[in-house]
Amino acid sequence: MSSLLILNAQLVNEGQIRPADVFIKDGFIEKIGTGLSGLNADQVIDAKGQYLLPGVIDDQVHFREPGLTHKATIRSEARAAVSGGVTSFMEMPNTVPNALTQELLADKYAIASRSSLANYSFFMGASNDNYDEVMRTDATQVCGVKIFMGSSTGNMLVDNPVVLGKLFANAPYLIATHCEDEATIRANVAAYKERYGDDAPARVHPEIRNEEACYKSSSMAVELAKQHGTRLHILHITTGEETALFDKGYYGYSDAESVKLKHQKHITSEVCVHHLWFDARDYERLGNQIKCNPAIKADGHKQQLLQALLDDRIDVIATDHAPHTWEEKQQSYWQAPSGLPLVQHPLLLMLEFYQDGKISLETIVRKMSHAVADCFRMEKRGYIREGYWADLVLVDLNRPNVVTKESLHFQCGWSPLEGYNFRSAVTHTIVSGHVAYANGAFNEEKTGERLTFIPA
Repeated sequence: MSSLLILNAQLVNEGQIRPADVFIKDGFIEKIGTGLSGLNADQVIDAKGQYLLPGVIDDQVHFREPGLTHKATIRSEARAAVSGGVTSFMEMPNTVPNALTQELLADKYAIASRSSLANYSFFMGASNDNYDEVMRTDATQVCGVKIFMGSSTGNMLVDNPVVLGKLFANAPYLIATHCEDEATIRANVAAYKERYGDDAPARVHPEIRNEEACYKSSSMAVELAKQHGTRLHILHITTGEETALFDKGYYGYSDAESVKLKHQKHITSEVCVHHLWFDARDYERLGNQIKCNPAIKADGHKQQLLQALLDDRIDVIATDHAPHTWEEKQQSYWQAPSGLPLVQHPLLLMLEFYQDGKISLETIVRKMSHAVADCFRMEKRGYIREGYWADLVLVDLNRPNVVTKESLHFQCGWSPLEGYNFRSAVTHTIVSGHVAYANGAFNEEKTGERLTFIPA
């Protein structure tokens, strides 16, 4: 039972920026207004000169526990997330063992309840042979079901058309998909191994996992969703061609037209910060550090992705945080695993776009908080509203900070952003009313909450 008062902030929420104080009690926002300094609170933060945003909700991360804890743990990656303003995450099922049963899924929730500084949810995994297990998923307690329509760790490639049809037809919850056509990729791998042997350079990655592979799979997923009326969310869109698959329209505000769109738009999409930030030219400098699936592609794509984000064909921004050890990334191209660690920096990356005049603060909040909560039908998250959970982040837009190894909190200890000097900084992160991070220091006296969802 505790209270917190934030004074003199510039509040960024629901398309507006305005001065505001926020009073928080027992984890929830109790009062938003001005002139609240007379209220008694256990803790007071003077946010003069800073902006108060809803906490970032990252709908796609890989925290590696259980089974791959030499790369990361839920505790280590949740701390990194919180230090960057991410208050809630949704984690993927391709851990070891894969989360393909309700019991294995429950194990991950148990770990998070003990160790996660951020709020949490975990996707149920689908395979070609666990349909009945998937259908046991509680849509109020689990963010959705993840389908890899392209290769992944373990037994998680779903390429059986009968199974795909059943899942899309009958799932009473959101289906999130990784879309790359496996046959296209296999043919390209064979051709490039013939060409380069064991010495392929990292720059071939977007040629192997190319635009054709992405579009072919994404368009099939969209076709299935339209056929069955499925709530479909396609993860990490990487090509301009794919953006044409999605309707324009945002569904997060309470005006009549937006409410209408909210009920109509069942097919949504995501872009990841690295696909907006890097392009194929960066392979020469960073090599396997930016090897990820789907691949970072040519420069023109990131321009089209940003435009689709701004005109609401792409709905949310995420990280696909996927840490590997430095030693693993130093292997040859064919052996080096795909994925890069980003959960500490998504908000700072997007604030760089703001500083460059490419996106507004209001749109950043919409794409990283409001729209994620709406897309997943989260209960009382994603907005700064009275009666909602107090998931908040304070940022100073005039506090430069450089990325160094010493500044990194995720376990793998490296970042492709090392040496970059951000123009903004996260000063405080509040998770379900708890000041989890303040000016470089963590408070782990309280863990985050399990996210809950409103059924269709």
